[in-house]
Amino acid sequence: MLSPMRLLLLLFFCSTIFAQTSSKPDDRWAALAFLIGEWTGAGGGGPGQGSGGFSFLPDQDGKILIRKNRANYPASKDLPAFSHTDLMIVYKESAEAKLRAIYFDMEDHVIQYTVAPSADGNSVQFVSENFRLTYRKAGPNSLALKFEIAHPDKPSAYATYIEATAKRNPKPATKN
Repeated sequence: MLSPMRLLLLLFFCSTIFAQTSSKPDDRWAALAFLIGEWTGAGGGGPGQGSGGFSFLPDQDGKILIRKNRANYPASKDLPAFSHTDLMIVYKESAEAKLRAIYFDMEDHVIQYTVAPSADGNSVQFVSENFRLTYRKAGPNSLALKFEIAHPDKPSAYATYIEATAKRNPKPATKN
């Protein structure tokens, strides 16, 4: 039987072995690095002229990216003011090198996306059979985005539903 001290040392030794990380940095988000941060946006389209913001931030020790989005739409002659929130989780498919995403919103939509970054690192498309969301770098701290929808009878005939621009929020100053 192990003494309490030996058991403690064994547990410590085992935990240090499993806690060691690979010396190779994880670059799974390199093609999406231009998206990481917090953003303020404005745009318009099907739901009307709106404003809001979103973030793309690493989570779960950098293994996933989480996008949280909020869009606010003022009242119009046909609709009262409303807000739309959604959550998207971007992840690397474990069996392959492809990036995927899953989207959820307050209207019970769930969308499975394939993530297709451009070779030059300046844009990315989230593509499903009936939806396409494109982010394009428009400057060092600005983005253009487009959300398109295809009718189920014409799955590759996308029509623009929302177009918007976003500015990266400045990082808050740190106190020393």
